[in-house]
Amino acid sequence: MKKIVVIIISSLFSLTMVAQEKKSKNKKVEFKVAGNCEMCEKRVEKAAFSVKGVKSAEWHADHGDIHLIIDETKCSAVDVAKAIAAVGHDTEFVKAKDEDYDKLHGCCNYERIE
Repeated sequence: MKKIVVIIISSLFSLTMVAQEKKSKNKKVEFKVAGNCEMCEKRVEKAAFSVKGVKSAEWHADHGDIHLIIDETKCSAVDVAKAIAAVGHDTEFVKAKDEDYDKLHGCCNYERIE
């Protein structure tokens, strides 16, 4: 009988923990994205908007970060970082492949950290 009570209590506790991890439909996210110029800005923001669930995307060259508003039920910050890396820009979470970086225009070639 004790085992059944413990199992029921554990189950209820687990359900409460899951309920507390509610995903936001307007989550503000910010992370680093490497780049240099206005062409980088357009490319980075276009890549971010290509991810379903991105509501707002603004990349700031002076700070090297992107400010997003995302619907967490549809995407995550890592999903957006992967899309940005796919167009040649290293992010805080995902590094761009060398062949994607090599496709960037000359003025967009930022200093990569190994």
